[in-house]
Amino acid sequence: MFIIVGLGNPGKRYEHTRHNIGFITLDLLAEKHGIKINKIKHKALIGDGTILGKRVLLVKPQTYMNLSGHSVREVVEYYKPELENLIVVYDDVDLPMGRLRIRKKGSAGTHNGMRSILYDLQDDRFPRVRIGIGAERRMSLASYVTGGFRKEEKKQIEESVMRAVSALESILVKGIEQAMNEYNGMNELGEKPLKEDKEQDG
Repeated sequence: MFIIVGLGNPGKRYEHTRHNIGFITLDLLAEKHGIKINKIKHKALIGDGTILGKRVLLVKPQTYMNLSGHSVREVVEYYKPELENLIVVYDDVDLPMGRLRIRKKGSAGTHNGMRSILYDLQDDRFPRVRIGIGAERRMSLASYVTGGFRKEEKKQIEESVMRAVSALESILVKGIEQAMNEYNGMNELGEKPLKEDKEQDG
């Protein structure tokens, strides 16, 4: 079984905000494969189904972002997956708007949701798919990430979410290494390799 966790904040107030890109991606993945994320369990909304022949559990923690680890820890303790089969999808303000970055493990960076997960799991050896929301901002970080997308950003972020869904499918079927090779070399428009933009795991 694979467990795919999308990070975000619950409630209408945050539904279409930058910080909810993990929820948005999971919703599109679920819709594409006919999975309903509607069961309340382990402080999360959960959907159970099959994607390209792989059994998956889709998880949207309902604890608010900075307590995401509480929910993820409960899910992991209950289902006991191999950690390499736990995939977390979330926004990253340190990546350019729309850029994808897949990693096998690593630190939380500036993301409070990932900090919470690493604290609760006491382990960083699980894959993550980061979606860039970075851009020039004239406000506090908190206001920026909980704000909505500007008109000129919407098409770009829609395309990046579709690429993130494809990247998740690639991880399930081809493995993390192949998915990294396919998606980490693309720019934020998914158009051409960025050979100079390499990142080591760690």
